[in-house]
Amino acid sequence: MKIKPFQLERFFAKYEFSTPYLLSPSDSEPLSLKKLLEMGDGDSLRRWDNLWLGYTESQGHPVLREEVSKLYSSTGPDDILIVAPEEGIFIAMNIILERGDHVIATFPGYQSLYEIANSLGCEVSRWTPNAEKGWEFDVGELRSLVQDNTKLIVVNFPHNPTGATVSKEDFREILEIAKVKNLFVFSDEMYRFLEYDEADRLDAASDLYENAVSLFGVSKSFALPGLRIGWLATKNKKLLGEFATFKDYTTICSSAPSEILALVALRAKNKILQRNLAIIKNNLDVLNDFFARYSSLFEWVKPEAGTTAFPALKTSKTVSDFCSDLVEKKGVMLLPATVYDYAGNNFRIGFGRKNMPEALQKLEEYLKENG
Repeated sequence: MKIKPFQLERFFAKYEFSTPYLLSPSDSEPLSLKKLLEMGDGDSLRRWDNLWLGYTESQGHPVLREEVSKLYSSTGPDDILIVAPEEGIFIAMNIILERGDHVIATFPGYQSLYEIANSLGCEVSRWTPNAEKGWEFDVGELRSLVQDNTKLIVVNFPHNPTGATVSKEDFREILEIAKVKNLFVFSDEMYRFLEYDEADRLDAASDLYENAVSLFGVSKSFALPGLRIGWLATKNKKLLGEFATFKDYTTICSSAPSEILALVALRAKNKILQRNLAIIKNNLDVLNDFFARYSSLFEWVKPEAGTTAFPALKTSKTVSDFCSDLVEKKGVMLLPATVYDYAGNNFRIGFGRKNMPEALQKLEEYLKENG
């Protein structure tokens, strides 16, 4: 399969480990191994101390899957396949889709959520939110995009990069649209549990619809991207079996240390989530003040959940030139909308890390020096 370069990941590869101020990461402040193990319970720490570094079960450690299932209301341990998050997208798209199928995907978004479908020879329609209405996703528009050959609806709530979400009623309507037409749903839920108001939290798609596949993991909400642990959850047993069979051609099985460390994190989920949300909310207060001061330069739509937002540059300068000049002169990395193939003059800003205010200060210095 020929596939286009992943623009966002190529951009990060260029700057992520050489630029002093990252102002666009999408993860929460990563935990250290020491801090994570300090949160471990007796059982998980015994498993860590006595860890056997052999191959692991392809579906994932049974105890880890049991812990993962506690994040769902009716999706059980046997409905879960442990994967690397990106691997999960690749597996699901290759199993569900065939050449000529039609796919609807939230856009802008993580490129693999639609690019794999393109590379498989599918037609992709973009479901784009209305920025003027606070990045509102119109379910009526989604309904109008459905065609006779539609096979899959791909959604991502909380949404990266805008920080938008939908109401519980709208989410159930999305799943009802799929159910009536017997469509599959792939629901990227990597930012679940990072809602600023818990009342906005959506149920997992896999809990609500048999032909839905939920993607989740420890990279974003649990601040452990280095573990490379995620999972696919679905009650469609046939589909899950096909995912597991395809996985034999990707990673085969997960890293044994990563599985146990993910178990530690999930058992300490309340402490980790509270810590991450405190960082996010503090940084959002700083961002709100910043964008209020520079309202003539930027269009700011406050996010509702997650660690990212998608402001727009209001000057005549292109966002690509702005981001390039900023990283060259101040060592501050922002992610231009061009890496999403999005036509607006937007950029992704990330606020899940502790040093965000320091990076933002460097951005403000740049604006004052180049006004």
